[in-house]
Amino acid sequence: MSRSIKDLMDLSGRVAVVTGGAGHIGREICDTLAELGAAVVVVDRQGAKTCADRVASDFSVKTLALDIDLSDEAATRSIAASVERRFGRCDILINNAAFVGTSNLIGWAVPFAEQSAETWRQAIEVNLTAVFALSQSLAPLLSSRGGSIVNIASIYGNLGPDWRRYKGTVMGNPAAYAASKGGLIQLTRWLATTLSPQVRVNAISPGGVERAQPQAFADQYNAQTPLGRMAREEDFKGAIAFLASDASAYVTGQNLMVDGGYSAW
Repeated sequence: MSRSIKDLMDLSGRVAVVTGGAGHIGREICDTLAELGAAVVVVDRQGAKTCADRVASDFSVKTLALDIDLSDEAATRSIAASVERRFGRCDILINNAAFVGTSNLIGWAVPFAEQSAETWRQAIEVNLTAVFALSQSLAPLLSSRGGSIVNIASIYGNLGPDWRRYKGTVMGNPAAYAASKGGLIQLTRWLATTLSPQVRVNAISPGGVERAQPQAFADQYNAQTPLGRMAREEDFKGAIAFLASDASAYVTGQNLMVDGGYSAW
């Protein structure tokens, strides 16, 4: 007899690692996995404990907070030992952390001629190299129980930026971000065929998320999106629940566009 949808999506007894877990999308991912019954390991540069404590309280699941700078390879690789020591297993890895820079970072969200190789290297280190290192170090634990890796990519790993959207704003779209996310999508495919059949590996490519962008940008973006709006963080919960659980047991090597149809034109 086949399992029900409820049973397929039940994550009780499983352990999930979420990088960037204290961030905007990261918090929604942690909540989603915890609501489905998983213990959650929150990994972030700061705020991990606050997030982990809230998740434990709200969903009555076990949590672990790890303050990790993913640009530090040794620290990144130490995550696997911490998870094994605390839980003895790992079933789900969500590579959500991303280097997005700041308005004060030199050579980031500026015209191409002014973008720096140093910020390029920082973005590649966090957005791509850390995913490689963490997936590699956690692979033995994930393989022992039929694990799932979900990489959070971006529409800009699939598409070039439409610079008309940015006219009249101070917003930018760094080459390093796009290149690292494009690389992450290809790494997803590579890992899917390499770690199979023990571990499934998929990606989600979010569209633009509404976060008080300039109105001119939002209006243009919305006009070019079939669903007529930017994303909200909760829009990614269903995709996470699907790819992390047995509901997607026969899905691997895929990149799910969660972009309101932006890429469908």
